[in-house]
Amino acid sequence: MLKTAPIVAATLLTFVSSVAFSADIAHTRSLAASCANCHGTNGQAKEGMEPLAGGAKDEMLKKLMDFKTGKKPATIMHQLSKGYTDEELKSIVDYYATLKK
Repeated sequence: MLKTAPIVAATLLTFVSSVAFSADIAHTRSLAASCANCHGTNGQAKEGMEPLAGGAKDEMLKKLMDFKTGKKPATIMHQLSKGYTDEELKSIVDYYATLKK
């Protein structure tokens, strides 16, 4: 029994970690879903809007933080960005950066 305990513990830890990771991804996708209204499904924007898929993380996060703090003027993004924590914005940026252009 003692010999198998580390294996059982490692398996359980891997399972719990993957469940938590899946929950994080699902939560991030639900946060990012509101972006689809203007930036298109999966960040594939229609003409006239900025695509988000495959964007540079640093640039996207800077823009969002500038919207949030009022440094960058906008018609609606300054209001939307205030509805997210800095960590949620980072998570959304990370999500969109992984998508293909």
